Amino acid sequence: MTKSKLSLSEAIIVLIIILAIMGSGVIGLGLSPQVPVLLAITVTIFWAKLRGFNWHEINGGIKDGIDKGIIPIVIFILIGAMISTWIAAGTIPTLMVIGFKAISAQWFLPTVFLVCSLVGAAVGSCFTVVSTVGIAFFGIGVTMNFNPALVAGAIIAGGTFGDKLSPLSETNNLAAAVVDTDLFDHMKTILWSTLPAAAISTVAFAVLGMGHNHADMAKINTTVAALNNDFHISIIALIPIALVFICAAFKMAAIPTMLLNIFVSAAMMFMNNTGLNMNKASDIITNGFVAKTSNHEVNLLLSRGGVVSMMPTVALIVLTLSLGGLLVHFGLISTVMTPIATKLNNSAKLITAALCACIGVNIFVGEQFLSIILPGRAFKQTFNNGGLASSALGRVLEDGGTVLNYLVPWGVGGVFIANTLGVPTMQYLPFVFFSLLCPVFSLLSGFTGIGLRKLNATEDAKGKETVPVQN
Repeated sequence: MTKSKLSLSEAIIVLIIILAIMGSGVIGLGLSPQVPVLLAITVTIFWAKLRGFNWHEINGGIKDGIDKGIIPIVIFILIGAMISTWIAAGTIPTLMVIGFKAISAQWFLPTVFLVCSLVGAAVGSCFTVVSTVGIAFFGIGVTMNFNPALVAGAIIAGGTFGDKLSPLSETNNLAAAVVDTDLFDHMKTILWSTLPAAAISTVAFAVLGMGHNHADMAKINTTVAALNNDFHISIIALIPIALVFICAAFKMAAIPTMLLNIFVSAAMMFMNNTGLNMNKASDIITNGFVAKTSNHEVNLLLSRGGVVSMMPTVALIVLTLSLGGLLVHFGLISTVMTPIATKLNNSAKLITAALCACIGVNIFVGEQFLSIILPGRAFKQTFNNGGLASSALGRVLEDGGTVLNYLVPWGVGGVFIANTLGVPTMQYLPFVFFSLLCPVFSLLSGFTGIGLRKLNATEDAKGKETVPVQN
């Protein structure tokens, strides 16, 4: 086979084969995502060679894919180090003790959702929420005998909602830039989806928590005693959390924020443990913290973190980004999206198609930023031609791209959370109500016109070809 123009039918067939490999492997057989993704890469490269692509072009696709994930990979490695130092410094154990004393079992789930939302809005990152207060809440929930997947769902839903409320969010800024609209105008527009999704999520978590009126106080008291005996529990231990908020207020980037936090937490480790030396501290940062309390469950909950713990996540992210890079480089994604984008003439079809495109990129590429960039570029002019403002597309990119990445088992977000909390993606997926509801409200907006912003006269005058929108 020679390198001729790629047809729509061929692109669809290749993508269906890749989806079948990953879906049947991860969901059907319950395999670790690395193997199905590796097989999908092999099939894609085999197809590319049959099409006439040389190894230089194939390597170029892989490099382009990985290049987009270098910063997230570094951040994940730093998060591993930050988790272990926060535990050793007493930060996460202190949060757990405060949580046990302040939160009732009945209102635990909605409290987790709302607190994670507030923290997410302050720091602008669901990843940071999950790896900090999320771990503390997870430990509290497991001790209270909640379903771990349900607790993880509340943490992720809250962190995602908070991320969408924050002007510091990288995905908010990216989506606004891609569709060429003001950041705060973009954030106002997405409220039409995020606020009702958050309201329903709060009610859902409250209802699910009603069956937990009576926590096992003996178990909780035993856990608190173990934490008090073996960790430094004090308000001072919360300094690393305050530091995160301070850095966010000064709009400091994620990497320097985490490096500073690791340094401060490591200093607190030495202050709390006079017998700690550099070799032991280095081992904690590298291999993670190992809890050695008298309570077996506490040991399981707080033996985690470290740079090495993130290596399986990094490996899968590198493979997923490699696959995504190949699919984009060979034109498989654009070949499917572009014809669809150019043949739509009403708001319902535009919203539906753009949502499907975002979801498709999440599934096939597995990277948040690309689930915004690729559909954004493909549909921007089509939305304008259809009489819809660019901010309308920005909301779709968030509802179908950003918030759903955490629900893809081989996606960057899904891989990170499954590794950090120790709950498989397919187990917590049904409980991340916020992420599941956002696309629904986007669809409703497309079919009803509610909250759907149209082009105004000024935007029409920019030389765009405008056609009437049919609702």
